[in-house]
Amino acid sequence: MLIGMGLRLLLLLVYLVAATSAGSNAPKLVTTLPGYSGELPFKLETGYIGVGENETAQLFYYFVESQRNPLRDPILIWISGGPGCSGLGSFVFESGPLTFKLGHYNGSLPTLHENPWTWTQGLNIVYLDAPVGAGFSYSETSDGYAMDDYKYVAQAYEFIQKWLSEHPQFLENQLYVGGESYGGKPVPMIVQQIVIGNEAGSVPMINLKGYILGSPVTDSFTDSNAKIPLAHRLTLISDQLYESAKTSCNGNFVNVDASNYQCSSDIDAIDELLSKINTLHILQPYCLNGFPEVNEESFSEKPTSALWCRGYNHMLCYNWANNKGVQEALGVREGTKQFWQYCNTTLAYTTSVTNVVGYHRNLTNADLRLLVYSSKHWHTRMDKVSKFDDG
Repeated sequence: MLIGMGLRLLLLLVYLVAATSAGSNAPKLVTTLPGYSGELPFKLETGYIGVGENETAQLFYYFVESQRNPLRDPILIWISGGPGCSGLGSFVFESGPLTFKLGHYNGSLPTLHENPWTWTQGLNIVYLDAPVGAGFSYSETSDGYAMDDYKYVAQAYEFIQKWLSEHPQFLENQLYVGGESYGGKPVPMIVQQIVIGNEAGSVPMINLKGYILGSPVTDSFTDSNAKIPLAHRLTLISDQLYESAKTSCNGNFVNVDASNYQCSSDIDAIDELLSKINTLHILQPYCLNGFPEVNEESFSEKPTSALWCRGYNHMLCYNWANNKGVQEALGVREGTKQFWQYCNTTLAYTTSVTNVVGYHRNLTNADLRLLVYSSKHWHTRMDKVSKFDDG
C-alpha cells in the first residue's frame, strides 16, 4: 500500500516538473474578460498543448473548473462539430458559464453575462479547439494542417494525455469525452483509444468513465437517409407524399436512380417543402443567410434586423473573438491566427471514416456509460445511436 502511494507521488512529482518546465506553453489563468463586468465568478484557464510530430500542432483549449468541487467532480473533454468548429461556440452558446447578451446589437464589443444553466455547476469542462486549424489552434508548419479522422483522433488522444500530465491534481477525477454533430465520429474513436492505452499501461492512466454525444454523426448513409422519415414525423411533409416517396424510392432517399422518375419527383417535392425550413431549429425563423458573411461591413455599428435569426448570434462570437483585447486576455499567441472563425470551413480535411457504429459496438464491452441526446426540433442531424448491432 505504502509502495503504491509512493509510486503515485513520484509520478505526480514528475508530471509537475514537466508542466512547470513547459515555459511558453504554460497555461494562463484568466480572471477578467472584455465584455464582462468585474472578475469572473469561476476559474478559467486557457492554453496550448503541442501534439503530433515535434509538437508542431498547437491545440488551444478553454478549461473551466467546476463551480462546486473541482477536485472531485468529473472532467468533460468537449469536442465541437464541423470538423473545424471552435470550442468557444460551445462555451458561450451551449454549456459554458458565460453567454452573450442577445437582442439588438449595434456592432460594438458584445457583452457577456452568466449562464444560469451552465454544466460547470457540477463539471470541470475542457473546451478543445480541434482539429488543428479550428478556433485558435494552429500548426507551426503548413503541412501540419492536412488532417483526416485518424490523425484528428490521435492528436486529441495525445492532448488528453498531456493535459492530464500537466494537471496531475485531476488524475483521479472521473473523465468523460463528449462531442456534438461531426464530433460524434471522433469521440467514440478517442474513447476506444483511451481504453486501448489504459489496457497497455500507458501513462498517465486515464480514469475514463464514459462518453456523451449530442445529435451525433454516426453513419453517413443512415444519417442522411433518416432526414425524410423525420421530416414526416415532424409533420413537415404530408403522409401521402411520404408514403409515395418511401414506395417509389424503396426506402433509399440518398442514392436516387435518375431514371426513377417518380422517386426523383417525390424527392424534388420534399426538397421544395423543406427549403424554407430552419433545419437547425424548425420552430425558429428561416433566414436566407443563416450564417452571415463576416467582413468589415459586418462589424460596422448598425443595429441588427428586427427579425432574429439563430445564425446572427455567431456574429457576436466573431466580433468578440477577433478583438485584440479579448485575444490578449485569453492568452492567444500573437500572429498565429489571422482571423478567428466560428467554424473553419477551409480546413484541408479528408473524411476517412464514414461509419463509427463498429466503435460503439466495441465499447459496449467496456465498463462505460453512454449518453446520447438529440433535439426533436433539429432537422439537420437526426440519426441517433440507438443500437450497436445490425439487427
